[in-house]
Amino acid sequence: MKTLLVKYKLVIRFIITFLSVYAVLTIGYYLYLSLSDGSKFYPDYFTNLVARQTNTLLNGVGYDANVIPHAIESSMKIIINGKFVARVIEGCNAISVIILFLSFIIAFAGKFKSTLFYCFAGSIIIYAFNLIRILILSVGLYHYPWRREILHTVIFPMLIYGTVFLLWMVWVNRFSKNKNISE
Repeated sequence: MKTLLVKYKLVIRFIITFLSVYAVLTIGYYLYLSLSDGSKFYPDYFTNLVARQTNTLLNGVGYDANVIPHAIESSMKIIINGKFVARVIEGCNAISVIILFLSFIIAFAGKFKSTLFYCFAGSIIIYAFNLIRILILSVGLYHYPWRREILHTVIFPMLIYGTVFLLWMVWVNRFSKNKNISE
């Protein structure tokens, strides 16, 4: 048994670190959400920010867009040319995806400076890609509403998680101290 623990020490350390970081960040995020009462930023600051930035991008590419609070549910409605096309809910703000990304990077840490920089840069890339994803999804739903299911449940989650996976692979192959976890 002891030889197995020694043999898989790095794997066990990775799993424990990943789960610990993920738990701490997730609990912190849910505490943030529970403290967000929606009085200043509806439904919460990050979801509101993503909705407003999506609105700015939509208007920037030539659509007459508007984002308004949803009257019934905790979300923001995206309206293009007077047509309701999508809603931005808490899950659309990419924070949960960034938490997943950060947990992996920290569990596979390299040098402190490179880990910190990669966490910061990767989070920005994921956040920016998420805004572009919502922009394209909104435009797609405006022009092709009958493709809602495949756009929202297959293509766009695949793209955001694919981006995270590529960032992870770059990290493991270029910056991590533990390039080969099975040694």
